[in-house]
Amino acid sequence: MAEEHQQYQIDLGNLVAFDPNHQFSCLPDNREDLVKECIAHGTKLIQAVADALFNLPSTQDASGPVVSLPPPSTKLPREKPLPKPKPPTKWEIFAKKKGIQNRKKDKLVYDEQTGKWKRRHGYDRVNDDNDLPIIEAKMTDEPGVDPFAKRRSEKKQRVEKQEKNRLQNLKEAAKVGALPSHVQLAATALPITGTQTAPRKVSKDELQNVAGMAATSTASGGKFDKKLAGEKPPKHDKKYRKFLPVVEGSGMGSLEKQQSDKILNKLMAKNSHEIFNVGKVIKFIHFFGFSTSRGGQTGQKSTF
Repeated sequence: MAEEHQQYQIDLGNLVAFDPNHQFSCLPDNREDLVKECIAHGTKLIQAVADALFNLPSTQDASGPVVSLPPPSTKLPREKPLPKPKPPTKWEIFAKKKGIQNRKKDKLVYDEQTGKWKRRHGYDRVNDDNDLPIIEAKMTDEPGVDPFAKRRSEKKQRVEKQEKNRLQNLKEAAKVGALPSHVQLAATALPITGTQTAPRKVSKDELQNVAGMAATSTASGGKFDKKLAGEKPPKHDKKYRKFLPVVEGSGMGSLEKQQSDKILNKLMAKNSHEIFNVGKVIKFIHFFGFSTSRGGQTGQKSTF
């Protein structure tokens, strides 16, 4: 077994083993025999890796023997290609043109106002605006201007400018393909001013539709909600059920009588060859005279 293991190339750093001299004496006729032979030879390679691991010097631990793997000897290919170099930023181009070199600064700076060492940037930093009770006025300051509010406004503008420059640099790097796939996907949708098309204007009808949907989305259908100034009642696009009136009249009130007369005449004409059945007629009169309802209320009896 030891002589057979010596023929293998074992890389304990990657926990793999190779057999460069293995050759099939004859290829099996079917796929099942080929799979069985490959599994049998792979088992031998795994056993060779396990034997080599147990031959390494080990130390005892609570979970068992522990060994230190040697550095890998086999160079494995990369999963993804090397990223392309990022294009230089505007500041890097300007610094190279002017010969400016980056100088590493200390993280801690002595604060003369408090007499303590503080961070140069971040929370509780040196020369923080919140720690300045008094700001000396300059000859160029305009009268009536709050210096604290002015400093806060200037700081906000600097932060916005830096963020815009950072997003622009990511955009330029994404064009060249110098970013990882997930970063490049996010960089292509960065909201930089002037790089996206203007949003579509919403029409008045669309705004009214959205406002109507929001107003009627409550349990009461917007009945008890407060109305805004100039707000119009929402349009009802659904169809209403129509009921015949329960009170007789010259207009709509006579429709019930006309409908009952029409049905009765139809029944009488259909059964005209039969003997007139008074009980059957009374039955239909009562049925059609009292069946018409509106909201669960029985209508008036039709007269003939």
